[in-house]
Amino acid sequence: MKCPKCKHIDLNPVRLEEALVASGCSQCHGAFVSLLHYRDWAERTAALHEVPEVKLLKEFDNEDSSGALCCPKCQRLMSKFRISGCSANRLDLCSSCDEAWLDGGEWELLKALELTREMPVVFTQHWQNKVRKEVSEAARRERYSKILNNSDLARADEFREWLKVHPQRNEIMFYVGHD
Repeated sequence: MKCPKCKHIDLNPVRLEEALVASGCSQCHGAFVSLLHYRDWAERTAALHEVPEVKLLKEFDNEDSSGALCCPKCQRLMSKFRISGCSANRLDLCSSCDEAWLDGGEWELLKALELTREMPVVFTQHWQNKVRKEVSEAARRERYSKILNNSDLARADEFREWLKVHPQRNEIMFYVGHD
């Protein structure tokens, strides 16, 4: 099999973790992981884990493959799934072969986000919705941080949190919205 990113480099066995083997590229350091082997490894090496929350990870610098990749096994296009709202990195999944491509450094990103034992959760619609919500919230917050000073933004956040749980939220919003 050839690297889906480098195109001409052969994939060779690499060890991501003790007892977790993948096919890796010596040039870009990406890894092609069988989800069947991954699930077996996760079950054998971990106690029961709850599905983790989306975590923001700052300052992670990694080169994600930007274009669509072809599966090294079947040559079909792989689907991309965002890992978190703080990183543009996406895992590539071949739904036909049930195998995932991790660009160089993405296993380390999964470790930093405490997702190594929960990687398949990234491929779920629920996870992708949570990531989109995080991205949207971060963009909205960034937009308002340019308009408001820190003090005003902190007051608005405090009011917002109070309003979220207030039993008469709709009436207060109506009152605030009318002169």
